[in-house]
Amino acid sequence: MSMRKSAESGRWSLLSGAVVLSLLAGPALAADPVPQNDLLNAELWMQNSVEYKANALAVYALAKIRLDQALAEKSWTAATEQTGAYQELPPAVILDLDETAMDNSAYQTGLVATGTDFSPKTWDAWVRAEKATAVPGAVEFTQYADSKGVKVFYVTNRSADQEEPTRRNAQALGFPMGGNVDTFLMSKEKQEWGSAKSARRAYIAKDYRIVLLFGDNFNDFTDAANGGEAERAKAYEAAKEHFGRDWMMLANPGYGSFESAPYGHNFKLSADEKRAKKIGALAPWTAPAQ
Repeated sequence: MSMRKSAESGRWSLLSGAVVLSLLAGPALAADPVPQNDLLNAELWMQNSVEYKANALAVYALAKIRLDQALAEKSWTAATEQTGAYQELPPAVILDLDETAMDNSAYQTGLVATGTDFSPKTWDAWVRAEKATAVPGAVEFTQYADSKGVKVFYVTNRSADQEEPTRRNAQALGFPMGGNVDTFLMSKEKQEWGSAKSARRAYIAKDYRIVLLFGDNFNDFTDAANGGEAERAKAYEAAKEHFGRDWMMLANPGYGSFESAPYGHNFKLSADEKRAKKIGALAPWTAPAQ
């Protein structure tokens, strides 16, 4: 064997040995797998995309137009709870807070980054940190409404014991605070105020003409949205003429009743069980076999 062939043979032996070792050690040296998290694309979109920001700005720009129309039309009301001679009542708008007026994507993306799920404990810590930012267009719209003499109410399912940090956070962002009127109506602030919001809208409707409603969840507009897929579809068909007129919906693909309806809002199910039921709720098209 020539010296060149001997050298090449030795080199191939070393390479072959290295390949074998790399195959054997491959799994140990590979990067850790990225955990599955259903929030990933949704929160990437909400936190990073210009599309989300543009969508929110469009909703609030339309809301200014609708507000001016509503103020000029005394019979205009957005609340199904509005009854009696409401036409001469002072006007008000109602906004949900989370993902409607206040952006909590930092909390949501924290769940993605740490591979954890929502919990009341970490959510409470987030609320008390007062780090939420404003949804694009929300502060500007509420200030516009306030300048027109429209009372701005915030009907939120943050709990009553979270009202003070919520108010401080909102005030720091520039949201109108309501003067001597308590405009932050929290869950459980009164015994009859649960997660459904109709009772709080009715409470406001006694003294104000509610001209616009804002939310990121169908439940922010009607309690008829609390059922399963079929019930929600039926409620939507009955109410769809409100959207874009006096009901303003903000996009939130991260969480909400749309996500929990497929598994019957049963939050005790495992992540895999929830995911399987969500997949089962889809109406897919698959390519024909070749």
